[in-house]
This record gives sequence, C-alpha cells and structure tokens, in this order.
Amino acid sequence: MSRASRSLDELGSVSRGRSRHRPRDAAHLYGGPYPFVQTADVKAANLYLTEYEQTYSEAGLEQSRLWPQGTLCITIAANIAETAILGIEACFPDSVIGFIPEEEKADARFVKYMFDAALKMQYRAYTQGAAQDNLSQAKLLALKFPVPDVTQQRRIADVLSTYDDLIENNRRRMALLEEAARQLYREWFVHLRFPGHEHTRIVDGVPEGWAKGTVGDLGQIITGKTPSTKTPENFGGNVLFVKTPDMHRSRVIVETEEYLSERGAATQPNKNLPVGTILVACIGARLGVVSITSRPCQTNQQINAVIPHRDYIRHYSLFALIALKPQLEALGGGATMPNVNKTKFASIKVFIPPPILLREFEDIAATSFQQIRVLNKQISCLRRARDLLLPPLMSGEIAV
Repeated sequence: MSRASRSLDELGSVSRGRSRHRPRDAAHLYGGPYPFVQTADVKAANLYLTEYEQTYSEAGLEQSRLWPQGTLCITIAANIAETAILGIEACFPDSVIGFIPEEEKADARFVKYMFDAALKMQYRAYTQGAAQDNLSQAKLLALKFPVPDVTQQRRIADVLSTYDDLIENNRRRMALLEEAARQLYREWFVHLRFPGHEHTRIVDGVPEGWAKGTVGDLGQIITGKTPSTKTPENFGGNVLFVKTPDMHRSRVIVETEEYLSERGAATQPNKNLPVGTILVACIGARLGVVSITSRPCQTNQQINAVIPHRDYIRHYSLFALIALKPQLEALGGGATMPNVNKTKFASIKVFIPPPILLREFEDIAATSFQQIRVLNKQISCLRRARDLLLPPLMSGEIAV
C-alpha cells in the first residue's frame, strides 16, 4: 500500500506547551486540581499517560493551558522525542509539544508508534553536539515521514496497542497489589492498629516494645557511583545499572536503560547490591523516589541504597522509606539541585517495631511483591514482543 510523506502539522494541530509565569517555581502556581505533566512523566508513561507528580493551582492554569485527553505529548528538552498520549486532561510546559490529530488524517497511536520505531532517533540526531539537548518546533515539523491512510494507521495501531493494553492491565494489577501492602503498612505502623494493639501500652508516644532508631539502623547504606565513562568497556554488559529514571518507571527494578559490563562492575565491587536492596533517590528532581531491586545491580551516585540487616525487615523498610519523601525534600533545602547526602540520610529517625510484628508483615507484603515481580517480568516480555513487531509494521514490511 502506498504511503505519502507528511509532516506532523499536515496530520493535525501542533503547538507548544505553556508555562509563562516567571519564576516557574513560584509556590502559588502548584498544589491545585489540574494535572501538570512534565518530560519525566512522558518518559515514564507507556502508551497512555495518566500518572504525574505535580499539579497546577488556578493561578497555574491561568498562565498555562489544559490540553484534552487524546493529545500526543512530545518532549523537546531533557528527554528528546519521548512520547505518550494523554489519558487525562492536563497542562504541560514549553518543553513538551502537543499534537492533536485530525480524525480523517491520523491516529495518535500510529504517530506515537512511528516515533518509537524511527522518528525518535532521527529527531535526536538533530540535537547531537548542541550545548543543550533541545529540539525546536521548527525542526520537529521539518521532518516528513511515510504515512498510510487513516484506516491502515488504525489497523497497525490496533495490533501494537494489544500489547500495550496487556502491559497497562499488568501495571494496574501491580498498583493494586502495592496499594494493598501500603494500606496494611499504614494500618499497622502509622495508625498503630497492629495485631494485639488493644493490649499494648503507649510509652512516650511509642508502643511498648518498639524502638526509636534511624535509617542507618534498617540496613547497610551504600551510595552509588558511575564507573569511568572514559573506558567504554565498562558498559554494555548484563549488570543492571540503576539511575533515577529507572526508579521513576517502576517500584520493582527488573531492567534498566543502561547496563554495566562485568569489567565495569568489577572496578567498584563495594557498590554491588543484592536482590531486595531498597533504593532511594537522594539528589535532583526525583528526590525521595523509592524502588526495590529484583536482580543484583549497581547504581549511580544519585541513589542511596539500603541493604536490610534482616530479611524480615525488608518490606517494612521499603514503606518506611517511601513515607520519608517529605522529610527528604525538606532536608534537600529546596535548591535547584536538592541533595541529601549519606550522613543526613542515615540519621533520619524512624520507628522499628518488634521482630514478631515485622515478620508477620513481611510474610504478607513479600507475597504481594513476588506477584509484582512476576507481572513486571511479563511486561518486559510484552515490550520485547511489541518492539520486534514495531519496525516491520511501521515500514509496511508486514501488512495488516
């Protein structure tokens, strides 16, 4: 079937996000009911974007714009040419471009898959060697790509989105499993309605038998490090190398964007982390994001890792560290690049319940997280299968 070459603006409307207020970090712009999607949220999404970390107030909305559900978000700064389709109404800044397809010309899913198959790498080539990785709207529209008629676009998108629908279903199941464990944590360790609480005295604000400790009492703390990038042989192997974007995508780390070689990992053996290590982002915009490892790995220097002293304290530690996000943000000082060093991190106060209660919680939470790991591995397999189909479907090599 023939395909005509089209630019993005020939298939629908294209316009840049808005964030006109200066300074952009003014507190009154945030904390309201309007989702505010940023480049990291686009990168973390699968096909549809429904999760975000920031919201706008009425004042924030007034200096921005609310984009409709179905808008294709395209990042032009930081994470170049990442894409996701809004599953909600949302605002976004001028580092994101919005594409709204004309129904008789384009399917947003097809355009998103075209980015994944070819356009992302072509657009990134435009920015190589620049002082900053930015893609202008003019350059975005300058590139034309082969497009079949909209009926064929929908057929192709239907095939590929079958995989993404299964991925999204697994993600929802994972979220429910984690939320069930989180609610139990809150019931037992925040609201103090743990088994036997009716017969437990409260002494100095703490249930009898509980200890006042610090993060350092939960486990060994290791701050990550990047092997020398001057030696290319340190990279490209099978050792997971975790960075904060990997943590942003998933609570359980099963894969990463970058891998170390055995040689690279061997240059810093004291940074090796076992399965079940808890990772906490302690520098930058993702300060306070927490994940847990499902494979041995190393991390970069933006992450503090906690290797629990006892297996039975593992998932209690996970949720206790998740709950510390507000304290970490306060310790970070609100700087442009907030930073909580290892010493500050280790000294944060936490309660440590008695072993019998921790073991009971671990038995329940570990079962949920084992299911999450299985679902996460299924997602990896689904992504690989989809990505194998992506190039031949988008090029027309495989007809549908």
